Amino acid sequence: MVLAFQEGASTQLQPRKQPRQDRADATRRRILDAAAHVFADFGYAAGTTNRIAEQAGVSIGSLYQYFPNKDSILVELMTVHTEEGFALVHRHLTAGLPDSIEDTLRVFVRAAIDNHRDNPRLHRVLFEEAPRPPEFLAMLHQSEDAVITAAEALLAKHPDVRVTETAMAARMVVATIESLVHRLVAGPRPVEPGPFEDQLVDMLTRYLTN
Repeated sequence: MVLAFQEGASTQLQPRKQPRQDRADATRRRILDAAAHVFADFGYAAGTTNRIAEQAGVSIGSLYQYFPNKDSILVELMTVHTEEGFALVHRHLTAGLPDSIEDTLRVFVRAAIDNHRDNPRLHRVLFEEAPRPPEFLAMLHQSEDAVITAAEALLAKHPDVRVTETAMAARMVVATIESLVHRLVAGPRPVEPGPFEDQLVDMLTRYLTN
């Protein structure tokens, strides 16, 4: 899967410097890592570029050589997080999957849980508190459509699946996993991931096979 968010994006949100040397790339990575800590600790509103620069151990001037403003840093964090999640799903879809639909669903539910358990506070800041520009939303929708298309193809040919409207079923399965995992794993009152995984897999399996 190729996710091309940067193409055509607003210049106010694109990173300014495209580092070509290892040292510059390490500085940029350090700024992004620092921003993840700052946004997780202070939230979007209080996560200032001064705090990010201090956490990264760079001057504010150096930070602005890489990113024009706070939102450009945040959008890159959003993009990286989203690309990693969808790339993981795509790898599972293109690799060998278990024979049963239940075990196949478990692969994707567990991947979604793992993706959301990685710094859930930052996940909430990125996808609930912070503004999401149109360019990012377009990339998100494009990636979701690709996953839904692949899921539909999988459901249409799987012998365990009994639903007839596989296009609708694929959309429902993808939306259900993303919505429930976000709310119940990355939410402020997270549930135990093990029992949640079992119940979500059981619910989706019953829907697809009955």
